[in-house]
Amino acid sequence: MSDEPMPAPQRGELLLKIRAVSLNYRDIAIPLGRYVRESKSGLVPCSDAAAEVAQTGEGVDDYRPGDRVVSVFHPRWFGGPLPATANSDSYGSGQDGWLTEYKVVSRESVVATPDALTDEQAATLPCAAVTAWNALGGPTPIRAGQTVLTLGSGGVSVFALQLAKLLGARVIATTSSLEKAQALTTLGADDVINYRDHPQWSERVRALTDGRGVDRVVEVGGPATIDQSLRAVGIGGEVTLIGFLSEADPGIDYFLLKGAGATTRSITVGDRSDTQELVRAVGATGMQPVIDRVFEFDDAAAAFNRLAAGEHLGKIVIRVR
Repeated sequence: MSDEPMPAPQRGELLLKIRAVSLNYRDIAIPLGRYVRESKSGLVPCSDAAAEVAQTGEGVDDYRPGDRVVSVFHPRWFGGPLPATANSDSYGSGQDGWLTEYKVVSRESVVATPDALTDEQAATLPCAAVTAWNALGGPTPIRAGQTVLTLGSGGVSVFALQLAKLLGARVIATTSSLEKAQALTTLGADDVINYRDHPQWSERVRALTDGRGVDRVVEVGGPATIDQSLRAVGIGGEVTLIGFLSEADPGIDYFLLKGAGATTRSITVGDRSDTQELVRAVGATGMQPVIDRVFEFDDAAAAFNRLAAGEHLGKIVIRVR
């Protein structure tokens, strides 16, 4: 904990009172030296927050004090290719993040919060939900009747499950426990595979799809799961490369990669328009983000420990009061 002077907004900026922050795997990967991109040390952590506008700077006419907003993961990516400054712009790794009581940002760095969502729910959206939205969209969006494979029960995977069901897709999920399998089924998963019971879980996926494979794999595991993901995807499908939860890297079999007959697409969350689209979709459909547990600001370290333990389902949130 540390105290710093109250910041003040300049032209085009907002002074925000932070209400809630949610955690992502990167928030523990960065301090542990496991993050896949360059990162600075000693920064305020976290990329995701819900906040209230406390004060507006000169020239700001699209927000007023009292408005509720959520952060945008890439504050300067408005569309097109990912900007070259993405690493230095990133909250928690390139610049100070959101785990603070007040923060000044550009007005383009936030979008309005749906009225139906609590601050804790809204804080879960900027990274995991937008990533899931992008994973199901892209050049070839998922359509009703197609099949999506999600891995595990973390934030991206749970959001991908919920959003895929809203789109009318069939969802096959993997997990390691009966309790989580039941929870995923309750959320709408059509089939759940326990990957401890079935280490070669791609075989089960193929059996469940009559040998064809799935149309989309939301690949959050990384090196440890890519082999099975390539075996589970159908010809013409897509493996969306997102996560790096595993550290061991056995390498990729080139002939497996080519023989899969599928596309691999690497994504880094999404741009501002993706965030706006996702937020609108959540607000319009009434989808409820899944929150594993809410911690108080003074107990933030326990939230990070909960995430590191890997026992959560959905998102971990820190309430800022």
